[in-house]
Amino acid sequence: MNKRVKAVGILAAAAALLGLAGCGMFGGGKGTTEGRIGDTIKTDFYDFTVNSAYLCGEFEGRAASEGTELLVVDVTVKNTFHETIPMSDWDFQAQWGEDDDDEAYAFPITSDPETGEEIPAVSEEQLPYEYELGVDEVREGLLVYEVPEGYRDFSVSAQDTYADGTTGNTYFVYFTPEQQ
Repeated sequence: MNKRVKAVGILAAAAALLGLAGCGMFGGGKGTTEGRIGDTIKTDFYDFTVNSAYLCGEFEGRAASEGTELLVVDVTVKNTFHETIPMSDWDFQAQWGEDDDDEAYAFPITSDPETGEEIPAVSEEQLPYEYELGVDEVREGLLVYEVPEGYRDFSVSAQDTYADGTTGNTYFVYFTPEQQ
């Protein structure tokens, strides 16, 4: 199974939208939407835009582990749903490498990759691990991922997940981050 669909479907958005009732009436398709930096991607619940991205060895005092670097992605999210929605930075997964590499993805560094438990953010600019987004509310922040060194092309993805646990469309923004 394609890593992008598998990993996003399992973890990325499942918890974030689980509490929304009656969401099964939306899209429900299993289509894919693609974009680039600056494109506004419209999901069933929110719009998101990847504004910029860069790679670095250290971010706000947090150094990358040996053999890795930090991918810092500036994103804007706007609630387009008719009620407040729960969000998580885990709604946005980073990918790199070949499509058949099921290990080539990461979630933001605000959680332990083994347990999923929250880890404090290293900057106030980061999107929180969990937050609520009110009707028409817009929030901009950073998503920080630890990724292997040597990759230059990435994507950030999201997936519609409904209250009954089913998944819908998947959304990808492809980019080559700047090196800092």
